[in-house]
Amino acid sequence: MSNEIFTLHVNGEARPVRDSWLGENLLDVLRDRLGLMGSKGACEQGECGSCSVLVDGHLVCSCLVMAASAVGQQVVTIEGVAPVGTPSDVQQAFVDAGAVQCGFCTPGLIMAVHDLLGRTPDPDDTEIREELAGNICRCTGYGRIIDAVQQVALARRADRSGS
Repeated sequence: MSNEIFTLHVNGEARPVRDSWLGENLLDVLRDRLGLMGSKGACEQGECGSCSVLVDGHLVCSCLVMAASAVGQQVVTIEGVAPVGTPSDVQQAFVDAGAVQCGFCTPGLIMAVHDLLGRTPDPDDTEIREELAGNICRCTGYGRIIDAVQQVALARRADRSGS
């Protein structure tokens, strides 16, 4: 451990990181140093998507990113997608569609959906499947997850058209 302090900008707030070591990954810093437990560590190899966060607007597996490399960048975790106590439209759609089972993969999936819909407001089924292919869920079978994404896209499309 090092006594050096560096600062990460997480969910719109400057957060000092203490007692980290130079090669510590972002996932461990978020969970163990900053107490943000939403991102989950499962495979630790960037294969399952459960640790997905946004770094400067790019979806990344936080288990593969060195925390020190995120200094000076904006990090958004599942805790930062909506105000505390108010779910984002994506989070609410997951609940409404029954896309939340055990919940372990859900934070990473929700981050991936926010990223997808930010880039592609009206994704078709193929685009949804391709974009979520990096997230492993063993409970839902993906059908309900895809339904949730389609619900959000439809609601946002209606909001854009003013109806």
